[in-house]
Amino acid sequence: MSGSPAPSACWTPNTPTWPRFVFTDPRARTAFPDWDQLADQQTALLKLESSRADALAVELADELAFTAGATFTERMQAQPGLPRRTGIERWHHPEAGELRLAFECLELPDADEQRLLVYLPADEAASAALDRLTGRHPGALRVVATS
Repeated sequence: MSGSPAPSACWTPNTPTWPRFVFTDPRARTAFPDWDQLADQQTALLKLESSRADALAVELADELAFTAGATFTERMQAQPGLPRRTGIERWHHPEAGELRLAFECLELPDADEQRLLVYLPADEAASAALDRLTGRHPGALRVVATS
């Protein structure tokens, strides 16, 4: 897996949304060791937004049905699940190796239904690796408590 791009390095103008990156960019499967869980999560979010009559979400779902095919459509047709608002994701970084990152999805109070997704290291190994990558002093990025 060495030399594989980090997820953020894969972000391009051609994939301006997280679901589009997850389902259409083959690097996503390398960048996320738990790709299936992430794909399920992104589908749940898109399903929820589509059910709220969000025209952009419906358009994106239609696009992904075409571009990603059965990988996406089978998830959309499956029993609906609620998207997780907190959890831990594993990311593969080409220099740091595997990172366990805790996330929390915060709903913003604006009428446009935007969300803020916050990631922090989930353990000491991820904290140390992120410190090395960013050139920060050890412990600058603190591990979050998980239950």
